[in-house]
Amino acid sequence: MQKVLLVDDDEALRRMMSIRLSDAYHVVDTGEPEKAVGLALEHRPAAILLDLMMPKFSGFELCQNLHSLSYTSRIPVFIVSGESAVRYRQHCFSLGAQDFFEKPVDFERLRRRLAEAVLTKPIERRSQVRVGLRVPITLRGKDPEGHSFEEAAATVNVGANGFLCSCNALLAQEMIVDVCISSKIEQPAGRARVVRKDDQAVLFGRYGFTFVGKTDAWVLQDP
Repeated sequence: MQKVLLVDDDEALRRMMSIRLSDAYHVVDTGEPEKAVGLALEHRPAAILLDLMMPKFSGFELCQNLHSLSYTSRIPVFIVSGESAVRYRQHCFSLGAQDFFEKPVDFERLRRRLAEAVLTKPIERRSQVRVGLRVPITLRGKDPEGHSFEEAAATVNVGANGFLCSCNALLAQEMIVDVCISSKIEQPAGRARVVRKDDQAVLFGRYGFTFVGKTDAWVLQDP
């Protein structure tokens, strides 16, 4: 049974769509758009059904990221949204979407488009990839002088085993920090080591991190 990834923050709609499609597809769903790319890499779905207006990450941003990555670019993305198709269809197509479905969904047409999508055999893709994705995070640890610090930051790109972020704190090479994803409920993502700083001459720089321990809350996971 082919997999379909459904990304929508409306739990009731996800449940309804999963039931309506479960006779023909294994539906993997999430209400957390920041996990969409990781789930796409893990499950390699035949198609992705994507809402537009979601907290933290919009469907526009996700659609563009999915289309721009060689690892996910050939997965058809279908927009399923309560927004106007007349207003947003062309913009979504320019970002890489294959089709646009307004809510309430025309399931007959959706099934037909999904059937067309699964005719194309998925191409094998590597899982180790960096994705240009902004994830709000909190870093905690001790600075080079031994003083405890807590710093709000945001990633520039993320991978399954590390990330690049801008940070105002002065961090040293090989320093290990605690990493949490900043959301309504803070989620510990693991511990990470500083492996590089892009510009040693300025205080506010970009730091590269590699995880030394990671939880399931991180946005990308190894398949």
